[in-house]
Amino acid sequence: MSASKKEAESPPQVVDDVKAKLTAASKFLSAAIAPAISVVSIIFPYVVQTVNIANGIYQKLPHDGINALVGLVFCFFGGIYPTVFAALQAARSSGWDNMIKSIKDLSSEALIIIEESKKDDEVDADGDGIADVKQVDGKALILRKTKLVLAKCNPEKINLAIGHLYVTWMAVVLCLKVQFARTIALSLSISDSLRGPAKKFIQPTISALIPDDYKKWVPVVIDWTCKSIGMSIAWYVQTIISAFTSATYGGLKFARSTMKLCVKKGWTLFGLMPKNHKETFIDEVVGWTVAALGFYFQFKIGFDITFPFSLILWPLETAEWYIRWAITE
Repeated sequence: MSASKKEAESPPQVVDDVKAKLTAASKFLSAAIAPAISVVSIIFPYVVQTVNIANGIYQKLPHDGINALVGLVFCFFGGIYPTVFAALQAARSSGWDNMIKSIKDLSSEALIIIEESKKDDEVDADGDGIADVKQVDGKALILRKTKLVLAKCNPEKINLAIGHLYVTWMAVVLCLKVQFARTIALSLSISDSLRGPAKKFIQPTISALIPDDYKKWVPVVIDWTCKSIGMSIAWYVQTIISAFTSATYGGLKFARSTMKLCVKKGWTLFGLMPKNHKETFIDEVVGWTVAALGFYFQFKIGFDITFPFSLILWPLETAEWYIRWAITE
């Protein structure tokens, strides 16, 4: 049946309802997209600037000082974000330089587009004193900004950068799947064990309480819930293991890097600081003491960052959750 014939046979009320919904959606897009673009245009340059400043400070720090700080981070936070730190380590051996260059290229392209978008926001082609972007609906605004992006960006640079990031990400995922194979197996085993009883005892109860139109979603929700519970239990066990492992690794890394830094600076601590950490037990004593403090800190907070630090570290929280889900899926 042709499209025109279908339209002719459509009830007028249905057509009017569809048009009304499309109009409402267009108004919503018009009201939501413009502020979103403005917020991103304001925030993103400051994010890039902050990252560049942090990178500049990082480049000026002594190598041993950086290693000491990294050791402390692993010691006190390694069990809270095990997959994030493991992913960073895996990325370092799977195209780290290309990944950094790709991020810089994408950031520079984004800054160019943002600057062009700001100029476009001030265009008043009809000369009525009101910017053109404020006189269009959501659909037209999306089309206008899409054309701007296509015209101003460098597609070859973006394609190459995205390709490098994708290859690095796939290498990291494969590495983490091997590294956390036992955790993944435990997670799937627990979820499979829960799925049977849940479908037998819980699913009928839930199906009886909701309308018929939504019953088809019950098995999907049950499946996702069982998987989430299995992941939570398995990853909690892994978190304890990772916390202990990272605490010992980070504590010793901090102690030995600090000793090397002190020797280079000439801080011998009244002749007690040897030139080589293999000639003394000071690094083990300091390292295991810091490791114990790091593990106790993580255990004390329940291996979870609490408010208000969670507001600052939410990107790590989000990344940790996503990586766990990606390698367990």
